[in-house]
Amino acid sequence: MNDRKSIVLRDVEVRENALMKNVYLWMILGLAITAGVSFATANYQPLLRFVLLNPLVTIAVFIAQIVLVVMLSSRVERLSTGSAIGIFIGYSALTGLTLSSIFIAYTGTSIALAFVSAIAVFAGGAIYGAVTKKSLKSWGGYLTMGLFGMIIASLISLFLSPAGYAGFNLVISAIGVILFTGLTAWDSQRIADMNAMYGQDMTSEELTKIGILGALDLYLDFINIFLYLVRLFGRSDN
Repeated sequence: MNDRKSIVLRDVEVRENALMKNVYLWMILGLAITAGVSFATANYQPLLRFVLLNPLVTIAVFIAQIVLVVMLSSRVERLSTGSAIGIFIGYSALTGLTLSSIFIAYTGTSIALAFVSAIAVFAGGAIYGAVTKKSLKSWGGYLTMGLFGMIIASLISLFLSPAGYAGFNLVISAIGVILFTGLTAWDSQRIADMNAMYGQDMTSEELTKIGILGALDLYLDFINIFLYLVRLFGRSDN
């Protein structure tokens, strides 16, 4: 067993398959935790009111999410495997709290449609990033500028009238879907590039931690695609 594991770690191509498998397993676990916490919170009114109607709690959860992402992204090599796993699971649970509002803002049918659509869009981006022979490194700068543009546009939307916001929201949401589909392809290829950078020197612990970091990146891409699709197609009576 140890010999087989050693062969997998030394063979860059074989290890890439194992790494991507880990990435998607962790990502699916994260999404399952987020969905479970979100649904449970939406159906437990005291907790829902505590999270959504208390500004201090909302701000604290938001700050905690940023801190966890920064910790995992910038310190993954220095973290223990257990710490990396704990941070990823904790972030997924906190995201579930913040997303609980969609269950009261949109119909179940709208949420289900957006989720299925997000799977299809995400899969398209991930597959392109995995199979294309073209290097996507040059996309990084443009995608980063796109993210900053989306943040600025979102701030501008706060000052629009309801009628103006509705049309602006559709445009921003459509651009958001395209942007994060591009990020999905870019992140997918970047994970493969990270694997290649290790050559034959990656340990099993590093394989797990890189898998969790890759899962976080793709998890964020999927969540954003889903949220923008909810805004595009969501229907609500509230």
